[in-house]
Amino acid sequence: MWTYIIGPVVSLFPERWRKALSFGGHIHWAHAVALSGFVELVVGLAGLLKWYSVSMTTWVNRGLEVAMNGKAAPGITDVEIGGMAWFLWVSHPLTWVIGYFCVEGAIRMCGAAFSDNLLGTLPLFVVDKAARLFSGESKMAQEAPSAAASFIGAVSEKILEARVPASADEISVRKDGSEEILEIRASRKKVDWDPPRVVRIEDNYYRLEDCGKCAGQRPFLYTLRRLSAGVMGRKVLVYEPEGRMATKR
Repeated sequence: MWTYIIGPVVSLFPERWRKALSFGGHIHWAHAVALSGFVELVVGLAGLLKWYSVSMTTWVNRGLEVAMNGKAAPGITDVEIGGMAWFLWVSHPLTWVIGYFCVEGAIRMCGAAFSDNLLGTLPLFVVDKAARLFSGESKMAQEAPSAAASFIGAVSEKILEARVPASADEISVRKDGSEEILEIRASRKKVDWDPPRVVRIEDNYYRLEDCGKCAGQRPFLYTLRRLSAGVMGRKVLVYEPEGRMATKR
C-alpha cells in the first residue's frame, strides 16, 4: 500500500524530504518513482492532446471567422490558417510547461527502472534549494555572513584611519623565553600583512603571529616572532619604516 498508493505522490519530493518521512522505510522507492514517472508521462500526454485539441479548434475557428469577415489578407487559405494556429500552439507557454512534465515523467520513469536514479520533480527541487538558501544551509548562505563581516571590518578600519593622524610606527621588543617578540603599532593598516606571513626587517626575519586593533593614536597592532633563519623570496614582506619610533622593553 505504501509503495503504490502513497509512494508515487511523495516520490515527487526531493531526496532530503523523503528521508525525513517517518514511513519512508516502508516504501520501495524505485517502484514508487517509476510508477510516479509513468503516471506523470501519461497525464502529461493526455493534457497535451487535450490542450492541442482545444487550442487548435479555437484558433482555427477564429481565423476562419476573421477571413470570412474580410479582415484577413486576400487569398488566405485554410492550410495557412491551420499553420498559424499550429504555430501559436507550439509557441504558447502552456504547451512548453505540459511538454516539460511529459519529458520529466519519462526521465523519472526510466531513471528509476533502469539506473536506480530516483528523481523527484524539478519545481519541488527548486523550492528545496531556495529554502536551504534562505535558511543558511547552502554554501552561498554560509559565505554571506563572512562576506558581510569582511565588509563591516573594512569600513571600521577606514573609520579608525580617519580618526587618527598619520604617524611613524612604534616598535617594541620583548622576550618570550629565549625568543624575541616584536610588536609594531601603526596608524595605518598594512596591506597584505596577514598571519602567518614572513616579514624581513633589515637582516632579520620574523613570522607574523597576530594582527589586531588597540587603543591610541596607532590602532593597528602587529605581533611578530623572530625566526632563527629566513630565505628571501617573493612572498616575504619587506618592512622598511621611515622615521619609525622604536622602543625596547
